[in-house]
Amino acid sequence: MVTGTSSGIGLHTAIGLAHKGLHVVATMRDTERATALRTEAARQGVDLTVRALDVTDHDAARACLDGVTAEFGTIDVLVNNAGSAAFGTLEQLSDAALQKQLDVNYLGVAALTRHVLPTMRASGAGRIVTVTSNGGAIGEPFLDAYCASKFAVEGLMQSLAPVAARFGVQVSVVEPASVVTHMMDNLDTDVLAVPGDPYRDLADTFFQSAAALMASGQAAQDAAAVVVEAATTDTPRFRWQTSEAAVDFVGLSLADLDGSKVFGAMSALLGEPAKGEG
Repeated sequence: MVTGTSSGIGLHTAIGLAHKGLHVVATMRDTERATALRTEAARQGVDLTVRALDVTDHDAARACLDGVTAEFGTIDVLVNNAGSAAFGTLEQLSDAALQKQLDVNYLGVAALTRHVLPTMRASGAGRIVTVTSNGGAIGEPFLDAYCASKFAVEGLMQSLAPVAARFGVQVSVVEPASVVTHMMDNLDTDVLAVPGDPYRDLADTFFQSAAALMASGQAAQDAAAVVVEAATTDTPRFRWQTSEAAVDFVGLSLADLDGSKVFGAMSALLGEPAKGEG
């Protein structure tokens, strides 16, 4: 089962797993958005099953998983890919925006994972792969809520991994850097249009920097190939990066014991400090 498959990494992951011979259940909130997935699957000559699943509706998600299990048997591989991103620094973010990031990127992942674990544990086998981000290792300006939720899900999975492994269940995270997807188009950037907002200039500078990085980023299909590898390899490991840029970003954080390297790199994305600015 793969979540968030209407486009981007999720779409190509679903197709890549089908090429590996797995029976893939590709899920998304709105199955009316499945045209791109179905078209690409037909073009590549693979079959998959599409189901509606909103990771924030835990009762409906459980019903979906139960229905899939009843129809096809146990879920051997779960790929948590569905996600969303909110734009804004903390003072600009509403409680609702903060909660949505947790609901989609953390709590939804936790609920799905918890649901498949009993069967995987009992059978002594299974793979759980969660697509996080380099934002799960480095806090990026104006992506406060997004990065916080990705930090949270990485902490959850890192804590779970050694325990699950004792029962034959392999847990991994996959950390893309910039990927050419519709993420920037889907961001709520209302904060950039608020007159007199003290953060507006910084936010605009960062947004332009991030958009440029996204536009020149890795192809979603290439990032998805790493997700497929993590889900099917005979030599699983916990942490995977999808590109050299992701290796550099994540490595910067993991080796930055006092935090100064990350602080400097992220400050550079905000442009030069104004005269007199701390």
